[in-house]
Amino acid sequence: MRIALCSLVALLAGAPETQAQVPFHGGRGPTFVRSAWNLEPGYLTLYTHTRFYGKVVNVPPPASSPNGDTTAVAYWNVQGGAALNYGISRHFELSVVPMIYQDTNRRGKAFNIPDDIFLRLKIASLGQRGAAMTYGIELGTRLPTAKMHNLPFEPYSAGKVSFGATALVSFARDPLYPEDGFSAHFNLGYWNHNDVGQILSSDAPQIAVTKMTQEFLYGAAMILPSEKFNFRFELLGSAFINAPPPTAFSRSAVMYLTPGVSYKPYRWMALDASSDLRLSGSATPARNEARLFTLPRYSAWRVSLGMRITLLPTSLYSMSERDLLMRKAESRRELFEQIIKEQRETESAEAELERIKEERRKAERELERLRRILEGEARRQQQEGQNGDDGGMPPR
Repeated sequence: MRIALCSLVALLAGAPETQAQVPFHGGRGPTFVRSAWNLEPGYLTLYTHTRFYGKVVNVPPPASSPNGDTTAVAYWNVQGGAALNYGISRHFELSVVPMIYQDTNRRGKAFNIPDDIFLRLKIASLGQRGAAMTYGIELGTRLPTAKMHNLPFEPYSAGKVSFGATALVSFARDPLYPEDGFSAHFNLGYWNHNDVGQILSSDAPQIAVTKMTQEFLYGAAMILPSEKFNFRFELLGSAFINAPPPTAFSRSAVMYLTPGVSYKPYRWMALDASSDLRLSGSATPARNEARLFTLPRYSAWRVSLGMRITLLPTSLYSMSERDLLMRKAESRRELFEQIIKEQRETESAEAELERIKEERRKAERELERLRRILEGEARRQQQEGQNGDDGGMPPR
């Protein structure tokens, strides 16, 4: 009953992808890898997401009763959360990501309601207008509003305010309508857990963190869009620069491949489904003394479901296809005008270059003609000089 209730809460609330220290986003581009594209100014989106994983393990009998039977125990990991993204201006986007529900796999209250909150500011959509490549940077922080941290199956968290930054690069085959054609996205990030002196939530003997835990994050994704479906492949990974203490559940490098699909029933809504497949990562179990059995550091697979809704502008709900196309054209008018201006300037420059080349050819022809004239004058003077010398000699 409890599992069903937790699953229902997560499905209604959604769950963040926390493989990287900054969770999933609700803006443009892939689901987990960040794009360098910002929302249009004034746009507000809501993204809800759920992720779950479970497994049954056989627990050996305690040492006090070696002849006892093994016990089958189920453990699981269910999350729930949401993301609000707002386009402040062309180059600034703000997002708030509360993690509403998180399993803890601990005794007593075995879940966090609420869990941590992420705040992010993306400075993006940088680069030349109309270019295939777009650039940006995202600044993020994690606020430890959850009751328990240092959880199995989840990335390391120490219960302190942590922060980081991620560099963003996006490529679009069609720069004028980037989301209508093939696109690729790349992330490279750093996260500081700010945990020196912190004692981790753990059932093992408590150890204070003596060296700042720092993490290196990376990701890559590509999207293959069609009229109603977007197919995507995302690669997410992390590695510690300074690893957390041994009492941390998640303290090794890991990498996941996430194939997914999005269905777009309306222009203001998209439904997501994906599956995380662990490609690498330590399989060494982490001891959980409270349960008398060991847990893997990371889940081998995870299933994710999500929904993306555009809340603002509300006019988007009543727009016809013609109105939508006109709005797209209007939003790109400045870009079109700049492209036309640059094309005219290029054509003018090419015409000016051709004129200069023609003037140079004319000058070269004039110089060649003058050279021939001068050479002819020189030969004539030489001949006249020779004739004059011959005429002045006495006859023999």
